[in-house]
Amino acid sequence: MSDNTPARPLVVPENFRLDDRIRGVPPGTSALDSRLVGQQGWHPADGRMSLPLLTLDEAAFIANRDLFLRYALEHGAKVAPHAKTPMAPDLARSLVEAGAWGTTVADIRQATVMLKAGLTRLIIANEVGGTGGAGRLAALAGAWPDAELYVFADSVAAVKALAQAWRADTALAPLRVLVELGAARAGARAVAEAEAIADAIATTGGRLRIAGVATYEGAAAQPDPVRTDEVVSALLASVGDMHLRLRARLGGEAPLIVTAGGSVFFDKVIALISPIVAKDPNALLVLRSGAIFFHDHGIYDRSLGAVDGRSGFEIGGARVSARSSFRPALRVWAEVLSRPEPGLAICGMGMRDVSFDQGFPQPLTVYRLGQPLPGMPAKAQVIKLNDQHAFLAVLSGDDIGVGDVVEFGISHPCTCLDRYRVIFGVDGDGRVAHAFPTYFG
Repeated sequence: MSDNTPARPLVVPENFRLDDRIRGVPPGTSALDSRLVGQQGWHPADGRMSLPLLTLDEAAFIANRDLFLRYALEHGAKVAPHAKTPMAPDLARSLVEAGAWGTTVADIRQATVMLKAGLTRLIIANEVGGTGGAGRLAALAGAWPDAELYVFADSVAAVKALAQAWRADTALAPLRVLVELGAARAGARAVAEAEAIADAIATTGGRLRIAGVATYEGAAAQPDPVRTDEVVSALLASVGDMHLRLRARLGGEAPLIVTAGGSVFFDKVIALISPIVAKDPNALLVLRSGAIFFHDHGIYDRSLGAVDGRSGFEIGGARVSARSSFRPALRVWAEVLSRPEPGLAICGMGMRDVSFDQGFPQPLTVYRLGQPLPGMPAKAQVIKLNDQHAFLAVLSGDDIGVGDVVEFGISHPCTCLDRYRVIFGVDGDGRVAHAFPTYFG
């Protein structure tokens, strides 16, 4: 993807009905065709939309999408973005249409959502369990015989359960199984364990097929950055070694993938795994980064600062700042409900409305009667959340009052998006252009 390639816009083929039971939809709205939402002229700060609500800056999402896909392409990698972050099929589809190799999900139900949306190359980046999980996966594969499914396995027991389910239905195509290595979460911990998993797959009479090796390096992070670097590097070295072992086992013609890479250490995956895969003409390196397309004002902003500290982001042959290149795309909007004390504003947004596991939301802009005020009070910060309230510490003289609308940046997209049935995509003027339904279950 070159700098001159025009950005592919977001297209929303799914049609559904919006009414005022959904956050953000103005009271009195009944059965609005979602295709007409862009004609309503809604803006989160104009007083019509129910607050709190979540918006997606579409231009920022597109810019992040195109930048990361270009980065992967330049470094010989493919991308299967993790759809668990938004669980919005329209957004997942937009990534595939823009050049993503496939889509990643975390479980069988999420796979069903994406298959129904027409996304048929899926990595289930997880084990599915024992007999019950294997049976459910077999039922899914039987319902979608043309789907290209990959699943993790980190034990011989898991392989045996999958093999039993696939032997019970001989109409199923062989299942692609990725040997998972890991640290601190799931995944085989030693070479001998990984080899035993590969041996078990090889004895299934072709019902299962070794498709490659997988890991999630983010789970290996430690409180100490130096120790984190050591553990992540060691894990990725073992993944590279396992790929070579599988290649030796299967011969040169068998297609294999190596998949890793969240939104924090993707640069280390590129640095340590891409050179190995590049020497194998029948192998692909597939990154599964998902949150990076949304970015944030908190944990991922800090994480990209760490990437910059490693000089890890190279695009167009030059080292550039990842932190400055990606743009936060998500906002939560809330009204000031009360100024009970000179140094406190209470906003109508709480733990049920915004993520807080990786840091509190960050106030960005105050709007009054739909118009932005000149500047956010310098010392304003969220110091506490209740279920439905945010405690915004301000200075006694700050110009912020009851009825003002505050635009907040968030920290950790995954645990913010799952609170919303609809993500409202906004244009460059901040007006609602699209409504993206989510399927968190």
